[in-house]
Amino acid sequence: MIMTRLTDRRLPAARPAIAFLGALAIAALSATASFAQDAITPTVDKGDTTWMLVSTILVLLMIIPGLALFYGGLVRVKNMVSMLSQVTAVTVIGIVMWVVWGYSFAFTDGGPLDLFVGGFSKMFLAGVTPESLAGTFSVGVYIPELVFVMFQATFACITAALVLGGVAERMKFSAVVIFAVLWPLLVYYPMAHMVWWWPGPDAIASNPEAPVRAGLLWNFGALDFAGGTVVHINSGIAALVGAVILGPRHGYRRELMAPHSLTLTMVGAGLLWVGWFGFNAGSNLEANGYAALAMVNTFVATAAAAISWMAMEWITKKKPSLLGLASGAVAGLVAVTPAAGFSGPMGAVILGLIVSPICLTFCSGVKHALGYDDSLDAFGIHGVGGIVGAIGTGIVVSPALGGAGIVDYTTCAADGDILTCGAVAYSMVGQVFAQIKAVLVAILWSGIGSSAIFFLIRAVTGGRVSHEIEIEGLDLREHGEAAYHA
Repeated sequence: MIMTRLTDRRLPAARPAIAFLGALAIAALSATASFAQDAITPTVDKGDTTWMLVSTILVLLMIIPGLALFYGGLVRVKNMVSMLSQVTAVTVIGIVMWVVWGYSFAFTDGGPLDLFVGGFSKMFLAGVTPESLAGTFSVGVYIPELVFVMFQATFACITAALVLGGVAERMKFSAVVIFAVLWPLLVYYPMAHMVWWWPGPDAIASNPEAPVRAGLLWNFGALDFAGGTVVHINSGIAALVGAVILGPRHGYRRELMAPHSLTLTMVGAGLLWVGWFGFNAGSNLEANGYAALAMVNTFVATAAAAISWMAMEWITKKKPSLLGLASGAVAGLVAVTPAAGFSGPMGAVILGLIVSPICLTFCSGVKHALGYDDSLDAFGIHGVGGIVGAIGTGIVVSPALGGAGIVDYTTCAADGDILTCGAVAYSMVGQVFAQIKAVLVAILWSGIGSSAIFFLIRAVTGGRVSHEIEIEGLDLREHGEAAYHA
């Protein structure tokens, strides 16, 4: 059983890789056993480091060319260059911003604002060297901090890039550049801090009675293995807000706006799936059995969601579409992201089967009923799928349902080279409530922050291109290029 394996670990290579919770209400728990800080010997394993280097590159593959091609194929031919340019610009701006201030704001102590955002101590990567280390989810196990910095940089970049799907084919490139600077600063970095900032397993295990300074959603006890709240709800809500504030495309619901290349969309979807293994399994921060669990879940949830989307279309529209298969696969990837290292494989299959019908409903019925133009269904898939996955994580983590359970670092004790860590007593009602609270905070934070940014962008730049440019296409008028030539 998973929980049995959690309680029998060898120092220093302890592997309690149940990410992003540690323990619930640490200050209220008393330690049943503990060990001194000097008993923890920091180790860096070359296998872990190699896996994280590869995972970082895989997540970049998700964005360029994966997401760029996925979104690019979905727009009309006259906007292909625009879509590729926007995704690339958001990514390169995001990388530079991350090393200048993003990493510090997301992953350092924020002093009196520590529940919401980090501080200035690592701006310009101050103190981050080839020798500095970042903790994992095992006591005494570390990776080079530079690897962790760039792994998290890719998350910041793809989250901002996902928002572009909601405002595609009408947003000015100048507006996109402003968005790429302001949105991560005001929305993404604080959300990443609220969910993923904590002192690490060594600090908790060595001093279990001390209060823990951590981000707001972490303190809720909310689970988010790889970004259900931080990435998908965050970007999905921002996409919806942007779509509403900028308004629909000219001719929306009156003219055919079919994807210009389902071939490229399918290539992009395949690259997203491949890269997502770095996204999910890499979020374990170590190359071990829990990385393997995340890998398996990324396979099976994605496959199940593609099947259920295909089946729903086959039943309701009489024809299973390639676009539906690709959309279902992405919905499954989104739903399993927060649960990747917590769920058992069968729980991941259930998540995949459930998420597609819900997302399909929002991408078709709800969107058309309410009239908002979420161009490429960024909200319908990422926002809605992220909500389903985040809440579902509170259920599928249950050991009784094959889930991995939650490590309690306050109960770790050493006996020679054996490290024993207990597990948090699981309550489905309590955990689901914690997940719902995290979802609501993510929706409100992204909704309010994104609204402020899009209104500012609209005031400064107009937000969207003119009617004439939109009709002609953004490629020639905004970039002076065409995607294809006869």
